[in-house]
Amino acid sequence: MTDTRQQIRRQVHANAGIHFNELVRESDFATGQVQYHIRRLIDEGQLVRSEFYGRTHYYPPEYDDWERETLALFRRETVREIVVYLIEHGSATPGEITETLDIARSTLEHHVDRLLAHEVIEKRYDQHQHVTLRLTDPDRIGPLLSVVSPTVPDRFVDRFTRLVDGLLESSSPE
Repeated sequence: MTDTRQQIRRQVHANAGIHFNELVRESDFATGQVQYHIRRLIDEGQLVRSEFYGRTHYYPPEYDDWERETLALFRRETVREIVVYLIEHGSATPGEITETLDIARSTLEHHVDRLLAHEVIEKRYDQHQHVTLRLTDPDRIGPLLSVVSPTVPDRFVDRFTRLVDGLLESSSPE
């Protein structure tokens, strides 16, 4: 294996779920070089390529499908904050989460829908039909959360979305 290929492989192993553009930014290689070596690493079974939510992510082969999609979700700062909150509190109402994290209800619902669809969290209803959110498998989710931290562009997108949602929510008539 060439030195370039080994460096790219190490970068993906150290940053499971890394985006292609981030991989190029963090390496000293040209875009075409990274593309070529990633293709070879995938062909050799050294990396796995997955598409989630319109982005291409790269992973070491030891992650299963559920873990890969969960890691892709965790690259979003807001998703991470929601999951950390649920780890710390066990369960919470949507209102508690939006208030504590200072996010718009629509932002929370967007991320909760993805987390529910992927079975990272579940909704529980009490006898009055009040919703409580909780993690489906904290023992499996916690270690995955520690594997990834959002990139600067991911955090920028999340913060911009929060800003726009907050502006729209505060300007809507009640």
